[in-house]
Amino acid sequence: MSDTTRTLRAAGAPVPALPPAAARWLAGAALVTATAVLAVLLARATDGLPHVLPGYARWQDEAYAGVPQFLRWWIGDATEPQFFKSAPGGIAMIAGGWLAHTAARRGRRWAGFPLACGSGLWPWLLYSAVLGLLLSDLAWGWTIPATGRWQPTFVPFVSVPPAVVLVYGAGWSVAVTGAVLGAALATPAALVVTNFFCLPLHLPNVIGCVTGMWAGALLAFLICRHLPWMPGPLPAARTGEPSATVPGRGGFGAGWVVRRVLADFTEAQFYGNELASAGLIGATVVVYLLNPLTPVYGSTLLPALLTAQVLAGTLGVLLYHRRWAALGWYPTFVPVVSLAPAVVLTYGGTVQAVVAGAVCGAVAGPPLAALISRRLPADFHPFIGNVASMAVCTLVAVPLLGLLPGFASTL
Repeated sequence: MSDTTRTLRAAGAPVPALPPAAARWLAGAALVTATAVLAVLLARATDGLPHVLPGYARWQDEAYAGVPQFLRWWIGDATEPQFFKSAPGGIAMIAGGWLAHTAARRGRRWAGFPLACGSGLWPWLLYSAVLGLLLSDLAWGWTIPATGRWQPTFVPFVSVPPAVVLVYGAGWSVAVTGAVLGAALATPAALVVTNFFCLPLHLPNVIGCVTGMWAGALLAFLICRHLPWMPGPLPAARTGEPSATVPGRGGFGAGWVVRRVLADFTEAQFYGNELASAGLIGATVVVYLLNPLTPVYGSTLLPALLTAQVLAGTLGVLLYHRRWAALGWYPTFVPVVSLAPAVVLTYGGTVQAVVAGAVCGAVAGPPLAALISRRLPADFHPFIGNVASMAVCTLVAVPLLGLLPGFASTL
């Protein structure tokens, strides 16, 4: 406590409140510090613990061995955007989304940020995304045992199907159309780029995944214009971005920063909600404690990866706070699900990898995403700009970081 503060309190005078900007940055610093401490504790807690769950290698080998194994793989695909690959995480995320959706419909204040871009279409978004993921795994899952490697079958869950629903609205014709287009266009595009570009050039797979998303979405929305059973785009299609214009009683202050960083973990799934994110992260951490070789593709890098993601999200929210306040939404989640974790998986869980990936992603990712999205046609969902930004930032930053001392690729 400063001498000035002591003097004011002794005199009974009101003590000036902490400036909002300082409060936000202190809240961000506290969040990052707490995550780093948790990461250290997680890394130490697993020493000597029995591996209750099977490791990732066995999980992948058995993915198509039977119905239970397939269902586990399919549900785990729902968490691929965060690089978690966690079936319990997928279940907990969807359960958190359902809880938030139900709470919002009943007017509960604890419901958190609105799901599905504040459209009320979350159930239909979920139906289309789940169906698209199922079709993708059934149609393209053979590539996993055929190559003996991971493949981007998860792509429709976070791209074309939910985006089509958000642009064209509710109904089975829209949901099924989005699901089919996602599995037929986005997944094969991601497979081609991942296997014939990323793999031979030793680049992160996320480049292939998000390239499949934006390329498949461009084709899908062009096709939707000519499908006779599709309704016209919703009036709010051009602003089909998460509605977070009402920050709550505390305004866009310290508490909002923490909530927003947490919610950004599930923006890739078009949830953008704290309850869904808490379920996703909490269940994945439990999986890590049961066997650190299960989540994040058996790399044991969950603690470092989670730290990089929180740091990237926090820096993005703090740096572009004015954009949030002015526009109601800004794509600060972009580095959380692309460059930050990609750098950790490429160069290991070192301090320099965690910090460099987070900082580069937080600075460059959101404004590039916003720039691209503003130039899309009215009936093309703005998520296309987000994933295009992920592709560009990762493609540029990861090789450049490899030229610096202390960055040795593990790919």
